[in-house]
Amino acid sequence: MVVGLVIVAVVALRLTVFKPRVVSVRVAKVTRGAVEETVSNTRAGTVKARLRAKLSPQVGGLVVALPHRKGSWVKKGDLLLKLDDRTQRAQLDVALKRLAASRKQAADACFAADLAAKELVRTEGLFAKGIASDQQLDMGRTERDRTRAACEAARAGIAEAQAGVDSARVAVSLTELRAPFAGVVADLTTELGEWITPAPPGVPIPPVIDLLDPSSIYVSAPIDEVDSERVSVGQEVRLSVDSRRGEHFPGHLVRIAPFVEDKLEQNRTVTVEAEFNDPSVTQGLLPGTSADMEIVLARRQDVLRVPASAVAEGGNVLVLRNGRLEERKVRTGLANWQYVQVLDGLRLGEAVVTARDSTAVKAGARARARNP
Repeated sequence: MVVGLVIVAVVALRLTVFKPRVVSVRVAKVTRGAVEETVSNTRAGTVKARLRAKLSPQVGGLVVALPHRKGSWVKKGDLLLKLDDRTQRAQLDVALKRLAASRKQAADACFAADLAAKELVRTEGLFAKGIASDQQLDMGRTERDRTRAACEAARAGIAEAQAGVDSARVAVSLTELRAPFAGVVADLTTELGEWITPAPPGVPIPPVIDLLDPSSIYVSAPIDEVDSERVSVGQEVRLSVDSRRGEHFPGHLVRIAPFVEDKLEQNRTVTVEAEFNDPSVTQGLLPGTSADMEIVLARRQDVLRVPASAVAEGGNVLVLRNGRLEERKVRTGLANWQYVQVLDGLRLGEAVVTARDSTAVKAGARARARNP
């Protein structure tokens, strides 16, 4: 009787107090799909514009016209800013009048030179007949040479006056600021009626107009130096921008810096640049915005894969099978932060543990799948 009670008690304890604890684990199925091997930036990248000009007039003056405001689209050569040019135009008017006078003076001088040349020919004819004296012949030659020199000097005066006109026209043109390329006015820091002073040598002054071409938008980002030889120009890239969270844009790698930046010695990087495949998606993207870049090194389609979190160091995974956890060694292929390709060791549909968040989650433990 006593022995029977002891047996019953032992069985009861095994079924209650000493019953193996069932752990709850988060699992995922082994599925088929695409797996990529990628390289990502180590620090936040930056949206930049290849065509971007920060413009200021070369001369000081009073702002009298601002045809295009912030956010306006402009064509190459469009007037962006106009300074008061009354002084420069007055100087141009003086230069034009001086040029006209020089031309009139040259015309008179050269006409006199033609007459002197003709008179010398007549005198030489008379001298040959013995009618004109040696003195008359010498005077004719002297007058010809004098008037010829006066004509040449007057023509040089025309060139000098023309240079004055050209200089005055340049001075007028410097009162205008025109778009060097088609783009959008990103910023405008002056207003009608304000006085603009050009920056003296060595003293930077903020520009008055910031012009950029949105179609030249690209992303610059640093990658770890160890990945520099794994990437190449033309590789597929996925881009994301902080101002458009949740969106990813296809792109391609266009430049790899030829040197390693060592400003941060513990994190040496190589700068890479990527452009968007569809330039239209760059509309509204502001240079300076933070961005991220994922470079696709290789891709395998329709392969067995598991979440990256399921594969422990050494290629071990825990499989939930018949209520128990079973450890397996798997052979892996391509991998990224999201998925790992499984070459051997798992079958389609098997459940693998994706989080070892307790010491109880180990091989041989009784377990059940946890609801997500």
